[in-house]
Amino acid sequence: MATDLTEHTITDEVLKTFDTATDERFRQLFRSLVQHLHDFAREVRLTGDEWFTAMDFIERLGKISSPTRQEVVLLSDILGLSMLLDKINEQTGGSATDSALLGPFYVQDRPTAPNGADIANGVAGTPMFMAGRVVDEQGRPIAGAQVDTWHSDGTGFYDVQMTEPLHGEFAMRALLTTDHDGKFWYRSITPRYYPVPTDGPCGEILRAANRSVMRPQHVHFWFHADGYQPLITQLFLKDDPYIDCDAVFSAQESLKADFVRHEPGVAPDGTKVDEPFVTLDWTFTLAAQ
Repeated sequence: MATDLTEHTITDEVLKTFDTATDERFRQLFRSLVQHLHDFAREVRLTGDEWFTAMDFIERLGKISSPTRQEVVLLSDILGLSMLLDKINEQTGGSATDSALLGPFYVQDRPTAPNGADIANGVAGTPMFMAGRVVDEQGRPIAGAQVDTWHSDGTGFYDVQMTEPLHGEFAMRALLTTDHDGKFWYRSITPRYYPVPTDGPCGEILRAANRSVMRPQHVHFWFHADGYQPLITQLFLKDDPYIDCDAVFSAQESLKADFVRHEPGVAPDGTKVDEPFVTLDWTFTLAAQ
């Protein structure tokens, strides 16, 4: 190893240290990472103070993160890296429904629910009736598909953020299964747009850039079916005031939906609703594996 290093020769010396790695993908990733990091530092003439600020930022990302607060995920989201990876890795092509971000509020041990269930778990809000259908790229129904769904309440909070009044219970999320016609349906409450958390390191970036901190109104879905590629996606209120400035770059034209508002009356499930309610209907197309 050379000892008379300069800012121009040190990169090659560091790259050589990965030549003995037995994992080819590891070697490729770290050699490229080092090359880009070194080129970035030279390009912007990075100062020592700036680098220490960056290291402090990274440390604070970890400290503020928790099982219900994923600040590292949020950083990836607001830098557009999460959506970039989604575009790189989810190129199904054809007529399959476009994917979108999983987001930080997915919960693995969510409750299961039968079709037609009210998954709001008592959380107050404008009633929403979701009617979905899952089909293949030829339009044929996919029976027995698992459907994860979750969303915020009418003030923009998810159940995991609501220590009161839920006391650890889940709401506005469930795992359903499509019927023989590929259909699933449930009742919940209408979500609302909301800001991403801004009280941590990521908020500092957003404020410094004078960027929008808002996420438009949306509902999350994650589909699994034997013989088909999993699909993680979201549906967005197409005329939401923040639809064109989503803080995490996830809103897409093909996923803009009508959240149709109705006056009090008979809901799609045949029940009488004494207040205005919303319906959301969508057909999701899965790509074969």
